[in-house]
Amino acid sequence: QVQLVESGGGLVQAGGSLRLSCAASRNIFSINSMGWYRQAPGKQRELVAVISSGGSTNYADSVKGRFAASGDNAKNTVYLQMNSLKPEDTAVYYCNARQVLADNTVYNYWGQGTQVTVSS
Repeated sequence: QVQLVESGGGLVQAGGSLRLSCAASRNIFSINSMGWYRQAPGKQRELVAVISSGGSTNYADSVKGRFAASGDNAKNTVYLQMNSLKPEDTAVYYCNARQVLADNTVYNYWGQGTQVTVSS
């Protein structure tokens, strides 16, 4: 079992920045990849960024050039640096951890969510 604890959300004006953190309860080497998702009111949860255990990243087109995912293995923590925030970024942000076992069984773990609100 992996527990994820998120922090860093808040209220910020358009153009500002926030840094989200997601701390895992076990060694992050056990996780194949982690992702950041967000869900705005009345909308489906969408993938924002993915970071592999090796550090490679992928981003949704809507956040490329503005958001950056990173990890700190010593702290079992991943981050999402969000710059040039827009009102459309307003959502609850969720951290996800994906664990793939030797028999290809897949487990997904989720953080509790943190609210990000961007005012115009």
